[in-house]
Amino acid sequence: MANIVKRGENSYLFTVSLGKDARGKYPRETMTYIVEGKFTPKQLEEHLKGEYLKFKNQVLSGNYVRPSKMNFTDFVSEWEKKYASKLAGTTYGNHQRKLTDHITPVIGHMEMIKINELIILDLLDNLQRKDGKTGELSFHSKQDIYRTLQSIFKYAVKWKVITDNPMENVDKPKAADTEYDQKELQVYDEEEISQLMELVQNEPDHWRIIFTLALAAGLRRGELLGLEWKNIDFVNNQIEIKQTIVLTKAGPHIKRTKTKSSKRVVTLPISMMNELKVYRKKWVKEKLKYADIWEEEEHEWVFCNEKGHHLHPSSPSNKWRKFLIANEFKYIRLHDLRHTSASILIAQGVHAKIISERLGHSDISITMNTYGHAFKSADRAAADKLEMLFSPQSKSK
Repeated sequence: MANIVKRGENSYLFTVSLGKDARGKYPRETMTYIVEGKFTPKQLEEHLKGEYLKFKNQVLSGNYVRPSKMNFTDFVSEWEKKYASKLAGTTYGNHQRKLTDHITPVIGHMEMIKINELIILDLLDNLQRKDGKTGELSFHSKQDIYRTLQSIFKYAVKWKVITDNPMENVDKPKAADTEYDQKELQVYDEEEISQLMELVQNEPDHWRIIFTLALAAGLRRGELLGLEWKNIDFVNNQIEIKQTIVLTKAGPHIKRTKTKSSKRVVTLPISMMNELKVYRKKWVKEKLKYADIWEEEEHEWVFCNEKGHHLHPSSPSNKWRKFLIANEFKYIRLHDLRHTSASILIAQGVHAKIISERLGHSDISITMNTYGHAFKSADRAAADKLEMLFSPQSKSK
């Protein structure tokens, strides 16, 4: 075929004519195609015809990405348009932030074919915080950047902009052995929790329940806001976590839990369930009270405004901060109530696997790494108890 010309042992040049343009010229698009695998002559002919038709369709539909000297920024524009923009709002937004803050300023000017493993490794090794604070990024942030790069170069290979993927031999960033020990979690101790529970009794019902539930179930903020009454099982004293409310550039967004482990069932203390029962009755009365302006018909959010809509994702954190300031109480983030919940369970000797499942961690190693300091403290406390049993003093009594 005139449009398929052999150039090397396994390479072929594909050519697609675009027809006469306004200047009377006949522009063409070309692509070098590398054949991988073994074929009989007839199989090779059919294979080349198939690949050529794919190339031709891409060109004629306007979806062909020309690899010639394309730099990273140009390719990212194509990647966003053809792939990333179709992702969930939060995922797409996260990719955009990583690109804007950390990736494009470093390699945006480089040609795709010139970006290799060493350049990627150097980028990952020298990542710095962009929030006004000094120091390296956490390994979680580094892993997010790694995933963004992985996706971009995966599609660069798929769309034949490059032949070799520079990410193939780059390992995912890992936490330093001391990273979690250096950053001790901010949590409340038992006495502070007791004081906190007294203070929240003076708050409006929905805020009291949100704060108490964050502590009792170790839920994330978005998981709290994503709760519907149908997710609460009053018979078995359990709640089901199936969705979360997240904030995107376009505004609040209802999203299914990200992983299988995030979708979970959490058993609550009976006292917490009793509070929810009382709150449920008040919620129904409030719905009847605001019947004239109630708009939400699809969902029955446990925590909502007078129109039935779920609360804005930033509202709980803002209210939590104001609550602590007003009561001159020790400040920790709302999210740290989740850490406090885990620390309480660890101190009570609950198995790490159970804690991991309650928190919705994808792997028990996340739980062990995050709460390593608490587990070590619990281990020392257990050793002290054993010492009381095995010491000579206790034996002689």
